Amino acid sequence: MTDRHLSVGSFQAGISVSAALEAMINPSRLRLIAVGKVRKRWVSDGLALYLKRLPGLIVVEVKDSTPEKEADAVWGLLLPGERLVALTEEGSHFDSVGFAHWLDGLASDRIALVIGGAEGLAPSLKAKAMAKLSLSAMTFPHEIARLLLVEQIYRGVTILQGGPYHKA
Repeated sequence: MTDRHLSVGSFQAGISVSAALEAMINPSRLRLIAVGKVRKRWVSDGLALYLKRLPGLIVVEVKDSTPEKEADAVWGLLLPGERLVALTEEGSHFDSVGFAHWLDGLASDRIALVIGGAEGLAPSLKAKAMAKLSLSAMTFPHEIARLLLVEQIYRGVTILQGGPYHKA
């Protein structure tokens, strides 16, 4: 093993996925705060699959309301020392490899990734975020954005591990 990188061969040598995950981005240092509930079964099933692969990643749901009330709820949920990343269409764009390296650069921080509801995030929340992130130039329903983000976190972990999940 090299510094912070596991080879695909390491998996064949018997290192558990849980141990490998802790060697890179630690999912327990990430929280996803999402406005609204997931109502589509196929989205719930997809989230369950990736959350099982990312032990420690927590998803917290905020009740749908106005963007300002949702922002108040998000501020109330932030833990001491947790840094806020707002998912918004005007945020930074990354390809999957770039996102993996961006997350890896934040690996020592506690991060709360926030996905807004149908009306998006309140300007006050976006203004105070340490970073803004965009999943795409396209707009997605919050349920799909949640699934995409969790999948990209998993993909990022496997990219940094050198695993076979990401096909370049």
